[in-house]
Amino acid sequence: MNTKAKNLTPQEINRRLERILPTVTRPGRYTGGELNQVVKDWARIPVKVALAFPDIYDIGMSNLGLAILYDIINRRADALAERVYAPWMDMEAAMRAAHLPLYSLETHHPLRDFDIIGFTLPSETLYTNLLNMLALAGIPLRAEERSADEPLIIAGGHAVFNPEPIAPFVDAFAIGEGEDVINEIIDTYRAWKRAGTSRRDLWERLARVWGVYVPALYEPVYERGRFLKIERLSEAAPPQVLKRIVPVLPPPPTKLVVPYIDTVHNRLAIEIMRGCTRGCRYCQAGMITRPVRERPVEEIIAAIEEGLRATGYEEVGLLSLSSTDYSHALELVREVNRRFGKSGVSISLPSSRIETFTVELMDALEVTRRSGFTLAPEAGSERMRRIINKPISSEQLLQIAGEIYARGWTTIKLYFMIGLPHERMEDVQAIADLAHAVLREGRKRIGKRAKVHLGVSTFVPKVDTPFQWAPADTVESIRQKQKLLRDSLRGRGFKLSLNRPEETMLEAWLSRGDRRMADAVQRAWELGAHFDAWREGFEYDLWLQAFRDVGLDPWDYIHRQRSLDEPLPWEHISPAVSKRFLALDYRWSEAERIRPDCRNQCYACGILPTFRDIRRAHPGDVWKCPEVR
Repeated sequence: MNTKAKNLTPQEINRRLERILPTVTRPGRYTGGELNQVVKDWARIPVKVALAFPDIYDIGMSNLGLAILYDIINRRADALAERVYAPWMDMEAAMRAAHLPLYSLETHHPLRDFDIIGFTLPSETLYTNLLNMLALAGIPLRAEERSADEPLIIAGGHAVFNPEPIAPFVDAFAIGEGEDVINEIIDTYRAWKRAGTSRRDLWERLARVWGVYVPALYEPVYERGRFLKIERLSEAAPPQVLKRIVPVLPPPPTKLVVPYIDTVHNRLAIEIMRGCTRGCRYCQAGMITRPVRERPVEEIIAAIEEGLRATGYEEVGLLSLSSTDYSHALELVREVNRRFGKSGVSISLPSSRIETFTVELMDALEVTRRSGFTLAPEAGSERMRRIINKPISSEQLLQIAGEIYARGWTTIKLYFMIGLPHERMEDVQAIADLAHAVLREGRKRIGKRAKVHLGVSTFVPKVDTPFQWAPADTVESIRQKQKLLRDSLRGRGFKLSLNRPEETMLEAWLSRGDRRMADAVQRAWELGAHFDAWREGFEYDLWLQAFRDVGLDPWDYIHRQRSLDEPLPWEHISPAVSKRFLALDYRWSEAERIRPDCRNQCYACGILPTFRDIRRAHPGDVWKCPEVR
């Protein structure tokens, strides 16, 4: 960004916006002024935080994590939070031409005017957007290049459980849940500001906060081109950074900002439960969000009532990793119907497990019936479902599908993965066979109106899962499997959605990279990479060029089987699920051995000893680990 843009006032930004907004698509992304936004007296607030989401407004406005932080920070008298999203390509070009810096929506202050900029990173494919937003704000990309007067750059979200591929660009990572740690980061920043010391001192103060990782205080060591270990450069840096956890879920935010334009989810989002006990071996979220904590039905109902009144939404999304695993799901849905059904409010359970979706729950959801219903068997064959620890029989799936069609739904969407460890071509064929069986079940129930939509993604081995040691599939193998599915699902009633194999390669590179990967990320951005999660933005050849330019072999990161005892570049970040447990579960997958839901039996994953003391300090919390007393 041109230096002319760095010191613009909000008034000057507004004048330039008046000229460029009529020239871009969906200008409502860039204006602010929405219902329930919070605008504080800028001059009176000591700590100013910009909450940044490195994707477009339409996506970021539906991110509940950012909405939670927005609510928490703005409840403080000494801090304010404003929002900023990545401008789409046409707006970015217009901003650069007008020397317009990246600015907040609430007051249109340049990002450089904020004390703290906090990025939410749910996906690794947003990394180049983070760099692009820093550049648009006129902020140095690397933490080591920033002076004490530059904003503190922090990042959190699921994608930072391996922070190494973007470690040089971020001052501090918040590992784990943010509700408590964000307040401690602000308190630490205020104390440092009063002390007037160096940026290094700020890093060391932050490193003493539970759950905060400061990469500048660590240095990776390599031997013959492979990661060997990570060394601490300061006594303030803990040997291992343990993820932060909220022992008792606070009441959910209800006065959500209501966008002017359509976003991916136009609904009131209420998180009913956090964590998962199922142990699906491919699922990072299920491992890193342990343990399970549930909100009481009464609290959820009160939040829905307050939220509907504050926002005017007509749909409520009851969110969790698996909403039908919520202990009181049927009671909750019936109570929502009783309280809000006559006003036309609809309910959605976006994450529903086949094993826990009952006929009674379907009947309770009847008043909110939609044309489509989603199930996620993930694998076509029962052998593969044993390998990934998702023990659903095909018979059970077909029975549930029949009940869904019989109750008036016309379309069932099925989610599958290909490229899983130990997969054979007959397992891929089983996906098509199962889809045909589901369609036949629908035709028996409702005739030719029955449809089956398939979303088939490609497995990416994620850190902190039992499959973190497994290789990713190759581009050639993925294409062969996708061709099999296309050929097998050409008939009427099917719709098949597939991702590009090259997109899988990028996500796998970034998911399991070490700190050297940061040079490739920066080089890719310099070559023009951003919006890598979008077909319009992703350029595979550009990434291959970036790896060549920085002298890295990208295939070594993803196509080799890692040994269970080798050091991993992300081991200094602890999800509180032990490496020993994950390694054992990987061996169980090779033996096609099931690990049942740990609601009924503890398997010593590591959560229990870590958080027993916290649980005793918070007896009102609901934990679903049987050994916690």
